[in-house]
Amino acid sequence: MKFTKMHGLGNDYIFVDCFAETVTDPSRTAQLLSPAHFGIGADGLILIEPSAKADCRMRMFNADGTEGRMCGNGIRCVGKYMYDHGRAVKAEITVETLDGIKTLQISPENDKAAKIRVDMGVPVLESPQPEKITVAGSEWEFSAVDVGSPHAVYLVPNCEEVPLEKIGVLFEHAARFPNRVNSEFVQILDRTHLRMRVWERGSGITLACGTGAVASVVASHARGLTDASVEVQMDGGALRIEIDDTTGHAFMTGPAVEVFQGETTLVD
Repeated sequence: MKFTKMHGLGNDYIFVDCFAETVTDPSRTAQLLSPAHFGIGADGLILIEPSAKADCRMRMFNADGTEGRMCGNGIRCVGKYMYDHGRAVKAEITVETLDGIKTLQISPENDKAAKIRVDMGVPVLESPQPEKITVAGSEWEFSAVDVGSPHAVYLVPNCEEVPLEKIGVLFEHAARFPNRVNSEFVQILDRTHLRMRVWERGSGITLACGTGAVASVVASHARGLTDASVEVQMDGGALRIEIDDTTGHAFMTGPAVEVFQGETTLVD
């Protein structure tokens, strides 16, 4: 199986061009290939498939084999792959996902996609008022936001002090979230800048999360703490998130990088 390794701000995935390849069991393939020391190493697997509704279809599988509805960093990489590899020759690309069809605007440099702006649709703020939850013996306050995937946004004084490696899994599996949840720990730097760390369900700590960045801005903006256009700084880099207060649509702008191409015969 031929594959392409790509990342969005260090949130890395194994991409398979299913216009040419066939993956019969993507869940198991994600489990086999994602471990760093026994596979290729990634946060998961993304299939780029033909679509009857859009330029292509994206299917995303976390490192543990569970399928996700949406992936912000992953979809930018899909847009770059489609543009750079000639699957789509226009600067506007549509991608079918389990969260609907997303429209991507490509900004090229030297005939390669450099930055990609994605219309993420209308996120749903499920907690108009912050909710409280007890995790690891402490009470935390969060806002639940659906960005095609479920998120819990925790505003904290200093996100660097949150021991994610120790307690992140407890937030993911808290009883409040029977289907598990992505957890963002967010520090407001000023009205146009956030600092965010993330624990993703099915993958653990990642360097960035596109849908999580959107959720963080939705939650902070709804509480009047930030403007409608915010730069979200994560461990892997920054994304620009914009909220259209008229339509409710959220837009995400950031880079995507192709790391290498390869071929694997790894089987169970």
